[in-house]
Amino acid sequence: MAKDKIHINLVFIGHVDHGKSTTVGRLLFDSGNVDEQQMRKLKGKAEELGKGGFEFAFVMDNLKEERERGVTIDLAHKEFKTDKYYFTIIDAPGHRDFIKNMITGASQADCAVLVVAANDGVNAQTIEHAKLSKILGVGQLIVAVNKMDISGVDYSEDKFNKVVEEVTTTITQAGWKADDVKFIPIASLVGDNVVKKSEKMAFYTGPTLLEAIDTFNPPEKPTNLPLRLPIQDVYNITGIGVVPVGRVETGIFKVGQKVIAVPGREGKGVPGEVKSIEMHHEQMQEAEPGDNIGFNVRGFGKKDIARGDVIGPAEEPPTVASEFTAQIIVMNHPSVVTVGYTPVFHIHTTQIACQVTAILKKLNPATGEVLEENPDFIKNGDAAIITVKPVQPLVIEKQKEIPQLSRFAIRDSGTTVAAGMCIDLVKKA
Repeated sequence: MAKDKIHINLVFIGHVDHGKSTTVGRLLFDSGNVDEQQMRKLKGKAEELGKGGFEFAFVMDNLKEERERGVTIDLAHKEFKTDKYYFTIIDAPGHRDFIKNMITGASQADCAVLVVAANDGVNAQTIEHAKLSKILGVGQLIVAVNKMDISGVDYSEDKFNKVVEEVTTTITQAGWKADDVKFIPIASLVGDNVVKKSEKMAFYTGPTLLEAIDTFNPPEKPTNLPLRLPIQDVYNITGIGVVPVGRVETGIFKVGQKVIAVPGREGKGVPGEVKSIEMHHEQMQEAEPGDNIGFNVRGFGKKDIARGDVIGPAEEPPTVASEFTAQIIVMNHPSVVTVGYTPVFHIHTTQIACQVTAILKKLNPATGEVLEENPDFIKNGDAAIITVKPVQPLVIEKQKEIPQLSRFAIRDSGTTVAAGMCIDLVKKA
């Protein structure tokens, strides 16, 4: 594994049919990270399912159900190397039901590629993904304007410019600086400007998608903060035992270290000692922020831990909050948010219902200045400071102390209504 190269987590976001999976597949194939033989197999499989042309998407969609339905459900991780970096690509679903996985994906990513189809432009989900990725701490963005080859677009510079204009408005509203964002016209299905320069778009003189990805700045690794490792899944593997998987958010995770997983099944925390760490099928002595790993801990039983628990050092366990104060921005609520509202908060890898117990201040979302103290309600477009009570034990940290575990999205009946971060908390006794 290219551990000598700097590691970056890259998420592909965007609307469901805009070609994210195909873009990722094309990128991996043309850059030599997937071989001919694998590709031939996938092509055969695609044709068998009556989905000729979907073979590039199949590189990421490795779940059988996804191949049959032709949509991306779970987060797929693929490793891939460039001249400068080595990336873990997270392909986040665009389908609305799957947005909770997209939230997990965005909160694990350092950089993002937003894929927008030239024939379709900005969609509700394009907007939602752009906002979420910004709020969840994705630092850098590239926009790939895909399907330039499609009939009706026909590699037109005007069509490209029109989408760029539309997307610029969207991402600026979401808080990105448009000047820092590269826009690249691509056609993933045929491979134009993904890895190979296209002959068909003479108007575009900038980098290919691959070249642009290589200009991302590597994130600073918060290795000086205490270890925080949210559990994403727990597997029971014959001969090894319980193998939790997750991504190190902060600190360093070492073989031999004494750790604790909280809240744990009983809410008391589960102590243990790290026995082994594995990443991309290789054993490691330690893992650092950004590493997606599987590991084995002496003392963790299958029934003790679950997705949403967070591992930290035994001497500095993750914080379990009985209530917390948060700064939020309301993005998409059907009516108004009042005290007593109890939606689901998506924080790191957990989803827990939390009740709004007070609305302390309404703020100007652009400047942060206080517009109103103790308002009766808040609505779309408002920023606010609220207090929140989780209905069951929840690990969250303060933005000032461990920002990586302070951010969350708020969801209600299938949509993301708000997002925000924890600014203060009361520790659970």
